[in-house]
Amino acid sequence: MKIFATYNIKGGVGKTASSVNLAYLSAQEGARTLVWDLDPQGAATFYFRVKPKVKGGGKKLIEGKGNLDPRIRGTDFDNLDLLPADFSYRHLDLFLDAAKKPRKRLRRLLRPFADEYDHVFLDCAPSISLVSESVFVAADCLLVPSIPTTLSLLTLERLAKHLRRNDLDELLVLPFFCMADLRKSMHREICLSPHDGPYDFLEARIPYSSYVERMGLHRAPLATFAGWSAAAHAYEELWREIRTRAYGESPLAFVASPSWSP
Repeated sequence: MKIFATYNIKGGVGKTASSVNLAYLSAQEGARTLVWDLDPQGAATFYFRVKPKVKGGGKKLIEGKGNLDPRIRGTDFDNLDLLPADFSYRHLDLFLDAAKKPRKRLRRLLRPFADEYDHVFLDCAPSISLVSESVFVAADCLLVPSIPTTLSLLTLERLAKHLRRNDLDELLVLPFFCMADLRKSMHREICLSPHDGPYDFLEARIPYSSYVERMGLHRAPLATFAGWSAAAHAYEELWREIRTRAYGESPLAFVASPSWSP
């Protein structure tokens, strides 16, 4: 099982759209895929037409008084399940602070699914917090959508420093440009020029597109209603590149060699 966390300190950079579209592509390839919507706003849950409610809330989960299995919901798509958001997740920091070994809590909660899912996508709220640190420990790969601006590059440097300070610098961090509009000079300059930063950006970039915004109207992944669009093709290219970096071998490596360590 590979755990991908879609994360950025900044909000409004395309995290949820990326989680939903990448998870859908994963499932379409036959990988058993789970999305855990950790954002109390519940955007990913909304896209999948599921009620944003978890029995017992986040507190019961963190306290270990309930497991994830009965809280998981199916979606309209084969091989794709969802652990919905809950408004109580806004207090997850407090719940984790009261738990033993809080940074390892999310990984322990996911451990029983090692044989049930090939890929797990964590859709994270924007923050640097105990929740995000627990996500960093749980994840095999941190996907960082970034709008091509100077402030976004600065945010990525801050993330790298935070990971180093917390002995998490071995985490595979894969930033990619999202909502890129090459008609804007700054976007064009940053996307097309070599970037001297802590991480190399993936080559695939997601263009700014009204079709991505319409995911909220259709409440579905982009490929289901605008699969011909440039943004849909960009997500396909992005997923292929992520697979290669995550596995370092054939695109279907997840079938033969699932990865998990407690």
